[in-house]
Amino acid sequence: MIKVGIIGGTGYVAGELIRLLLQHPETELSFVYSHSQAGKKISEVHQDLFAATEMKFTDQVLKDTDVLFLSLGHGLSKKWLQENPVSGGTKIIDMSNDFRLNEDAQFAERTFVYGLPETNKSLISQSDSIANPGCFATAIQLGLLPLASDHKLTGSVHIYGITGSTGAGNQFAETTHFSWRNNNISVYKPFVHQHLGEIGETVKTLQPEFDQELNFIPVRGDFTRGIFISLYTEIELSDEELNKLYQGYYQHAPFTFVSANPIHMKQVVNSNYGLVHVEKINGKALVTVAIDNLLKGAAGQAVENMNLMVGFPQDKGLSLKANYF
Repeated sequence: MIKVGIIGGTGYVAGELIRLLLQHPETELSFVYSHSQAGKKISEVHQDLFAATEMKFTDQVLKDTDVLFLSLGHGLSKKWLQENPVSGGTKIIDMSNDFRLNEDAQFAERTFVYGLPETNKSLISQSDSIANPGCFATAIQLGLLPLASDHKLTGSVHIYGITGSTGAGNQFAETTHFSWRNNNISVYKPFVHQHLGEIGETVKTLQPEFDQELNFIPVRGDFTRGIFISLYTEIELSDEELNKLYQGYYQHAPFTFVSANPIHMKQVVNSNYGLVHVEKINGKALVTVAIDNLLKGAAGQAVENMNLMVGFPQDKGLSLKANYF
């Protein structure tokens, strides 16, 4: 058993992380830190955990923690670490975007490795500090990795992605409340979404000569959780060659599957799986990807990274079935 702790325990991602760590057969959840909720039962905030734990939030950080998850808002993880130095013997998995880019990866004596197991599994296994990828970034990269790894991205890439309301967090805003979101969709941050930086760095690592645009249109969906991506780019490979490339790239990935049939989002919601479909249409590769934004796009992938870092099987504690109905 390893001892794990969470810093920042009140958001949607933190709730899923608590659920996963409580059920993980090899982890003891030692504490969940929240300055604002200290002393309150975790199940009073995450009401779906009423039968899972009697734990309370705390404003104390236990020192003998093996793995520490930072589930804080963007820009807050670095500040927290500056104010609360963590022992070098404690592994850190950060859920924010504070350390995802190469220019931000070095912090004090730590070097944060980008935590996308489908491309960085070996580095993750050797690291003590992980920058967990963004949710849109995870889904889009699952669609691009096989092409970039085989240097087949030669033209611009056009990406359309729709996400559930939980992707915006649990803080109130005009575009997150029910009356606005229900029966409604809208575009936000077109072409400038913050996840494009980390996607671009991964693509350039696999295919250094890539110099085309990643044209991304993100969309707010009228559902609570899940991400569905459709992207296309001009390609010379045949349909058979495309599918062989994708099947080969993901043949050893325990959570990413290539479907021979068209996919939909309900196949993966509430699971840690990524589902990919690829086909050639009119000279273009059309790739569709579905993930759960809170699991494969956040908390589930963080547990994947923890498993790799401490030597557990990658899929330990993550056997979750999708909520199909």
